[in-house]
Amino acid sequence: MLYFSKLRIFFIVIFSTIFVLIASSNLFKFDDDFFKKKINLGLDLQGGSYLLLEIDNGPVIEQKLQNLTTTIRNYFKDKNIKVTNIKIDNQNIFFDVSDQNKQIIFDTFNDENSELNPYYPRFKSHQLILEETKNNFKVYFSKQGLIALKTSSQDQAIEIVRRRIDEIGTNEPNILKRGNNRILVELPGLDDPMRIKSLLGKTANLTFRFVTKNENDTFGVEKLKYENGIDESTVSKRIIISGDNLLDAQPRMDSQNNETIVSFSLDRVGAKRFGKATSTGIGKQLAIVLDGRIISAPVIRDTIASGSGQISGGFTFQSATDLALLLRSGALPAPLNIIEERTVGPDLGQDSIDAGMIALAIGFILVIIFMFIKYKIFGLITNITLIINLFLLLGILTLFEATLTLPGIAGIILTVGMAVDANVLIFERIKEELKNENNNIIAFDSGYTKSRTAIIDANITTLLAAIILFFMGSGPVKGFSVTLGVGIFTTLFSVYFIARLITGIYVTKNKYKDKLI
Repeated sequence: MLYFSKLRIFFIVIFSTIFVLIASSNLFKFDDDFFKKKINLGLDLQGGSYLLLEIDNGPVIEQKLQNLTTTIRNYFKDKNIKVTNIKIDNQNIFFDVSDQNKQIIFDTFNDENSELNPYYPRFKSHQLILEETKNNFKVYFSKQGLIALKTSSQDQAIEIVRRRIDEIGTNEPNILKRGNNRILVELPGLDDPMRIKSLLGKTANLTFRFVTKNENDTFGVEKLKYENGIDESTVSKRIIISGDNLLDAQPRMDSQNNETIVSFSLDRVGAKRFGKATSTGIGKQLAIVLDGRIISAPVIRDTIASGSGQISGGFTFQSATDLALLLRSGALPAPLNIIEERTVGPDLGQDSIDAGMIALAIGFILVIIFMFIKYKIFGLITNITLIINLFLLLGILTLFEATLTLPGIAGIILTVGMAVDANVLIFERIKEELKNENNNIIAFDSGYTKSRTAIIDANITTLLAAIILFFMGSGPVKGFSVTLGVGIFTTLFSVYFIARLITGIYVTKNKYKDKLI
């Protein structure tokens, strides 16, 4: 095991050199793009914001029930079954049907292939439960139906949150599920937490609706306040277009009026609807409603068939930029409430870095001293290997632009200990072999061979623990598992290639010397 071919030596030297250079990019600047990658610092090291968001699923359920009333009415209308007195009360849908159609209703809702009531084979449950009361039918979500609805809402919310954060340009955000109604958001290096809170807290549900004075509007009416919270107008519940029809939204400066506006463009369906609405509604006010508040209500002067328009409302450039961002990223399926918030300042993050580096340095120095005293020249070889191992670990983390957290630094320190442990096992085994073997080369070769099983087994069990932590843990725990897992591979490489290579060279040159170790 002490013999290395020239090709293997070349591979070891090149591999080690490359990753040492990559790791050095965190300390020095290189012109080559390949060496410009750096390790990202986590929330606890560079500061930032930690937000735990809770999804208010009440509006989601209500909206779903509203849609279901229309779906139920239209579905049975197509089958010539009259559904009457349909209404929603306390998250239940009530409706009446004639006696001769009751069995059809039951069969429709309980059919596993029902288009109206999806069936979950895995859970042997329908989305909706149908019950017959004294005077009518009652429909409500099953337990599994509610879970599926909340999970879907959570997935949509995570995607929208991710889009909004990506638009801001925050580095290495960490967005994770918590249960089926919470979202964890970690934003390292965020310097404006109030802005992100404002953006995440807005549903951004945009609709265009006509202002009306007709209280008997076919679609129903409601009174909505303007952004100033004082003025209000009566608007129709009929939605001309919604945020779903937007293709793009950008802040602009209107040179004619010298004000900041938000220009938007619509998809083909939205442009057609908008053109038809503006052609038939000339002279009417068109209310632009965002999250239940009227941003503006301009009077339609002409048909707008281009599929583009603009929103004005006394915006600053920052508020117009934020509104455009919200519209581009899409509306949240439900409101998000911040239930936990933590902010780590950059000074505290720097203190964590300093403390971690000091701990690593002290541990490293003590290990170096111990190994040199205990094993002399072979302790020195081990120390050189440890330094190279550390650079290999940092190089791999740099190559993948991994995020380093405070527990991640702890993982690096643990890696140093594991590397030392491997070398101690080898050297102690070599000592045992030298008691019965006078040939130094054979003794050293046997020491490396016979200790290999114990070292690999120990590292594999640790690797399994790191894998479990990675997939089951989150945030800082993942950072620890990443550095620990990568450290295991670099440790095995440094012990069985770098350290063994240097040891082999030294032993070969001193093969007749007594008491090498």
